[in-house]
Amino acid sequence: MNDMKMAAQAAGLFATYDVPDFFCELLNRRDIPPPGLQLVRERLARFDLAELRRRAAAVEAQFYRLGITFTVYSDREAIDRVLPFDVIPRVLTAAEWDHVERGVQQRVQAINLFLHDIYHDRHILRDNVVPADLVLGNSNYCQAMVGLDVPGGVYVHINGTDLVRDRDGRFLVLEDNARTPSGVSYVLEDRQMMLRLMPDLATGLDIRPVDEYGPRLHRALAEVAPTGVADPQVVLLSPGIYNAAYFEHVFLAREMGIPLVEGRDLMVEDGRVYMRTVGGPRPVHSIYRRLNDDFLDPLVFNPDSLLGVPGLVDAYRRGNVTLANALGTGVADDKAVYAYMPRIIRYYLDQEPILTNVETHICGEPEGLAYTLANLEHLVVKPVGESGGYGLLIGPHATQAQLDEFRTLLRADPANYISQPVISLSVSPTLCPAGVEGRHVDLRPFAVTGRDTWVLPGGLSRVALRKGSLVVNSSQGGGAKDTWVLAS
Repeated sequence: MNDMKMAAQAAGLFATYDVPDFFCELLNRRDIPPPGLQLVRERLARFDLAELRRRAAAVEAQFYRLGITFTVYSDREAIDRVLPFDVIPRVLTAAEWDHVERGVQQRVQAINLFLHDIYHDRHILRDNVVPADLVLGNSNYCQAMVGLDVPGGVYVHINGTDLVRDRDGRFLVLEDNARTPSGVSYVLEDRQMMLRLMPDLATGLDIRPVDEYGPRLHRALAEVAPTGVADPQVVLLSPGIYNAAYFEHVFLAREMGIPLVEGRDLMVEDGRVYMRTVGGPRPVHSIYRRLNDDFLDPLVFNPDSLLGVPGLVDAYRRGNVTLANALGTGVADDKAVYAYMPRIIRYYLDQEPILTNVETHICGEPEGLAYTLANLEHLVVKPVGESGGYGLLIGPHATQAQLDEFRTLLRADPANYISQPVISLSVSPTLCPAGVEGRHVDLRPFAVTGRDTWVLPGGLSRVALRKGSLVVNSSQGGGAKDTWVLAS
């Protein structure tokens, strides 16, 4: 342990902080920290624990007042919850962020090429780089997209790539979110809250801003509007107030300066989409939809859906409106397809992946199933269609009964699962009931693609608040941190 780290840990807030077996970006790095990061930890070390708790309580009260919540439908006691927020920021260096940014841009480019290919000539399937049945038999594969050319070849306009760091501090891709990734509103609100209530921590630091997201997203959605439209009308389509992420829908519509609409606010006439207004129908050209494919158009998907817009897919196929993200993008963030992403990047870009995957075993393949069954107690097993941390097994933390149950599930439907080794996830100092302790974190950078791809500096850092837990999802007790990217 170097002298600098010993001094930081011995002082004040970090006097009892000790995570010898994990990579900690703030206090247990493998390199000499840059001056900005060193300044952050020195300032934090001088904080009094009681004062930090007081500020944390002030943050929570502010979030309640502002209505910054998410919804948990399974909890009858508290439907609307404030996302737990930790006042100790996560700090990334400029070099670390450059690596993440280039890797995310590469991945988004490959995903868009992959989606265009599988809905057109299917070269990657014919060349047996990705199994055809894994794509064409995928529940997210959308027949309505076959042969359809989307503006600029952009299928995934908003992408969230979930990253973790291992024991050596390497960034690894955990999964892609290419349908309707959520959480960016917390990134922007968390930053505002930190600057308001922890100004003494940020003063004088060159931290990359995050307030460009709304204008950048609006510009990208306007860039991919149908050709020939001088001033595109962009709207955000929400399922409505009962959706878990409704706060984010309201927030993003306000940030972009566009109308927030529900399905009943839109109509299709002669293959064109219009928004109902008090002044009469108004043309709509780009729709940022926060509605899953199945509910988008009852004439094409679920006929019982009251959330969508009848005729919307027809207008889309005619090229009269752009949907962001495009239909059928769920194929690209399927957890089984994820295992092939390194090959997909090499196939389309002739490049090595900048961000590598976590080692993944596909249980739908005989070798993958055999390996998973033989090593179940050492692996994380995930259903390919679930999100939010549901339905997974963490082998080292499972009981014998849970292991036996999962073996039965695997044998009954092996194609529904993948397995991965348990990664020694990095930790970040977190304010806990007993003081400041290390808690596991991940990172979701958000990429916005129009004519090019821009990545929001930082992204959503989610933290597993329960000691020893690897599950960071808000629906299962996780919280969030502000992510600071040092500009130099």
